[in-house]
Amino acid sequence: MKDNEVPQDKSSFSDLCYAVDKDGNYITKKSSGWEPKRVVLDNSLDLIDERVEEIKKKVVNKELSPIVYYMELNRMDLSVLAAYYGQWKWRVKRHFKPSNFEKLSAKSLKKYADIFNISVDELKDITK
Repeated sequence: MKDNEVPQDKSSFSDLCYAVDKDGNYITKKSSGWEPKRVVLDNSLDLIDERVEEIKKKVVNKELSPIVYYMELNRMDLSVLAAYYGQWKWRVKRHFKPSNFEKLSAKSLKKYADIFNISVDELKDITK
């Protein structure tokens, strides 16, 4: 797109786009938004928020451990969490079961709490 065609719709975010100037050179230009992109992002965030609420209910009902809730709340997946935790995915996934979560050592709980930037008490009780 040409530099004068970079979208400037009203949005709550800004974006850096590549454009072509009058001499045919690629340049970067700040865009204040583009309506279709904003709609898609808003819808995606709404879906994530719904998933977080569903997981929260499952944690309260002791179907999942709080690790799953905080993982989703922090927009992580199993691979990312396992990389931060420094363990194989299958080992981290075992901690998703409430029975296994309750057996975690204080050191493991602290490690998860640090990853999520919360206290161990917040990790153990998502209602705080």
